[in-house]
Amino acid sequence: MQQNSIAQYPRYLWFIQLSYTAVILLANWFDIRMIRLGSLETDAGTLIFPFTFILSDLITEVYGYKFARRAIWVGFLFNFVFIAYGQLIIHLPSPDYALETNAKFDSLLGFNARIIIASTISYLCAEPLNSFIMAKLKLKTAGKFMWFRFVGSTAVASCFDSFIFGFLAFYGTMPIHDLIIFNATMWLIKVTIEVLGLPLSLSLARRLKHAEGLDMYDVGTKFSLFSLEAKYLPINNRYQ
Repeated sequence: MQQNSIAQYPRYLWFIQLSYTAVILLANWFDIRMIRLGSLETDAGTLIFPFTFILSDLITEVYGYKFARRAIWVGFLFNFVFIAYGQLIIHLPSPDYALETNAKFDSLLGFNARIIIASTISYLCAEPLNSFIMAKLKLKTAGKFMWFRFVGSTAVASCFDSFIFGFLAFYGTMPIHDLIIFNATMWLIKVTIEVLGLPLSLSLARRLKHAEGLDMYDVGTKFSLFSLEAKYLPINNRYQ
């Protein structure tokens, strides 16, 4: 009976999903700021965006693909609200004393809209792919090699994310050769952060499984992105 109550009411899932959405919004806001790390040049959002992959990996690994899919749609919803509200405020009249300041802000937010739209499109391609690969690899490996699932899913999904985002956001603003290097740099940074964070993410996954009494396997799951259904049968939970 205790096992059923834990499975029905996860204690920490809400916080992970909230953190996931917050990281997406932070990454989108800072994507417009370009930075240099030694000889590498990238946008500031690249440093924080990999944590969305880590968090979605945790959700998929512990709670299952269906809950990761819900988190993806919540992130998309607030991305849309972010864009819509930003476009609303830059078209509202400005007080005379704030004309100069607001003009700078409006210019920044106006360009940032292209960044956020590009990020949203790449997000809808890469995040479901990441969770899908995680869930499928878990079935293929019978739950073994968790480190491989974390790194492998991120390596593939972040490649799609980096190149789709880079071309949509910055095409026409830099030479094509430089843009390809820029996209490859984003991909490399994301995978590197995933690898560096592996000890922490693996430890968190094990602790969450123990705390929740959950280790969900997506046997029989329909992986369509266009669903919010998140019911699992007891046989899907193989926590021991």
